[in-house]
Amino acid sequence: MTARPTRRLRVLAGAACALALTITGVMVAGPAHAEADRTVSSNTTGTHNGYYFSFWKDSGNASMTLRADGRYSSSWDRSTNNWVGGKGWATGTRRTVSYSGTYNPGNNNTYLALYGWTRNPLIEYYVVENFGSYNPSSGATRLGTVTTDGGTYDILRSQRVNQPSIDGIQTFYQYWSVRQQKRSAGTITTANHFDAWARAGLNLGTNHSYQIMATEGYQSQGSSDITVREGSSSGGGGGTTTPPPTGGGSNCTATLSAGQQYGDRFNLNVAVQNTSNWTVGLTLNGGQSLQNSWNAAVTGTTGTVTARPNGNGNTFGVTIMANGNWTWPTVTCRTS
Repeated sequence: MTARPTRRLRVLAGAACALALTITGVMVAGPAHAEADRTVSSNTTGTHNGYYFSFWKDSGNASMTLRADGRYSSSWDRSTNNWVGGKGWATGTRRTVSYSGTYNPGNNNTYLALYGWTRNPLIEYYVVENFGSYNPSSGATRLGTVTTDGGTYDILRSQRVNQPSIDGIQTFYQYWSVRQQKRSAGTITTANHFDAWARAGLNLGTNHSYQIMATEGYQSQGSSDITVREGSSSGGGGGTTTPPPTGGGSNCTATLSAGQQYGDRFNLNVAVQNTSNWTVGLTLNGGQSLQNSWNAAVTGTTGTVTARPNGNGNTFGVTIMANGNWTWPTVTCRTS
């Protein structure tokens, strides 16, 4: 890991520690009346219009305005070293989260993500939907992909050793899902990420702390105006969201995991969930070709190869000739 991401992640972990100090005992309930807009520019947590919120910065001109329901807006400039804030829930769970709005990262080190913590074990996790010039998971170990909610996410893990956390100085893992197709509105089926992480050997803790739709900036400038709520984008209310691409059913998920690797080729396992009638596309990278497959009907050998069920269940495998290119293919899944 380079010096830059190490510094950024260390500061972010410190932010989480500061945010956690007043989480215990917070209850989130629907407000008796709508609260007025409120702008915060110093470190604080609480509830506003029925949503938990958190705001932290270490310096500079960053602020967040809490608006109606799950909406917040933020802005920051380069006088700010690091800041993070957003709205969500005091306790994380396998909820489906919808969000919409505008996010303006520019050519900067900033990201938009569903962000949370668990205990037993202590885990810091991110579902990154959009980011600027710097991928916040750079330097992490890539463990596969998951296709859900109309896009493909890289699954990664990194470790923090003796760094600040919600429980003081600790050694803990960070779990990442980083969306390959950036967006600023949509639905996050959190359970699909949790399950994909578990299949990759990344198990969350049994005790969930907070879960927010966060905007973060590090030595950068930008702005956001985001509305978050619980439930899918088709459930009504809460603004508009970006629908999945045509042919990309949000209920079909396909996860890649590593198989055996040889001197000139590698195996991948593909697990499909939420449907037994599926079509999976694997887009191979330059120079790669399909050598073998099992437990599915697979057509094509280069470019995008297509897999469909052949009566052997929802898990299949492929062997890919690398030809010097060891990057895993992009995977898509749709209900047939």
